[in-house]
Amino acid sequence: MPNDAVPRLIQADLQAVESLIAERLSSEVPLIREVAAYLVGGGGKRLRPALVLLASGACGYRGPARLEIAAVVEFIHTATLLHDDVVDESSLRRGRATANARFGNAASVLVGDFIYSRAFQMMVGVRDLRVLEILADATNVIAEGEVMQLLGTRNPDLTEAEYLRVVRSKTAKLFEASARLGAVLAGAAREVEEALAAYGMHLGTAFQLIDDVLDYSGEREAIGKNLGDDLAEGKPTLPLIHALAHAGAADRALLREAIEQGSLERLPEVMRVLQSCRSLEHARQRASEAAACARDALSPLGDSAFRESLIDFAAFSVGRSA
Repeated sequence: MPNDAVPRLIQADLQAVESLIAERLSSEVPLIREVAAYLVGGGGKRLRPALVLLASGACGYRGPARLEIAAVVEFIHTATLLHDDVVDESSLRRGRATANARFGNAASVLVGDFIYSRAFQMMVGVRDLRVLEILADATNVIAEGEVMQLLGTRNPDLTEAEYLRVVRSKTAKLFEASARLGAVLAGAAREVEEALAAYGMHLGTAFQLIDDVLDYSGEREAIGKNLGDDLAEGKPTLPLIHALAHAGAADRALLREAIEQGSLERLPEVMRVLQSCRSLEHARQRASEAAACARDALSPLGDSAFRESLIDFAAFSVGRSA
């Protein structure tokens, strides 16, 4: 969680969501149980469930549906990660072997499908057509974002605008939906709903851009994955895109080759170019701008401890090291 205030506000709720996640992942199929237990044991920041809980709290809603929806958004996120790790051939996440490395690609994809379908069973149980609409739309946009990212892989000509579109679809959309759902569950005014949705979108953008920075500057133990994973996968993230636009001809050729090959062989040279172009600083600045937009979007909300925690959440998004 981003700070000590958030656990005090929603600690009991998060514990209830954690129990709900374990309960809803139950299955009579042994492999599903095994993979699910591995995923639950791996923990995670539970950022999206926390966002549902904080947004609903900021709108004065404390009904049981908030726990169900908090678990649903975590399920959608988890299923997305399972599929991502297969596509990216990732071997490490959150400091331990990915599910595909542990159980194989087929099991990861199929259990990911199970988790997606369980999420939809749960959201139907809430019996709110607006909730269904938001989550169905979000899931579709996320899938589009994943395909856009795939098309941009090993493409050194991807622009910053194109990359930010991928970020807003693949990552920020579920943050946006999580915050919006808190308002919808509360029956909040449309102005408040749109404000929270904008907050979530900007917050998710800031998170992803800091992830981009940490991929080239974090500590393996802290970030829970291998340094340079994005480069190894041929992903032209914001630091690389910025460096390509500002480096000299020789360094541009180096970066283009590194992206096209998707290799870590020249990672030290790539790091040198990123430093000389101040590309990590540029990405951090764009993340800070997104976090500021998230904070400003909360102006229609009334004062509360939940609103203050949402503001703190935005600050945490750019100040974190993992």
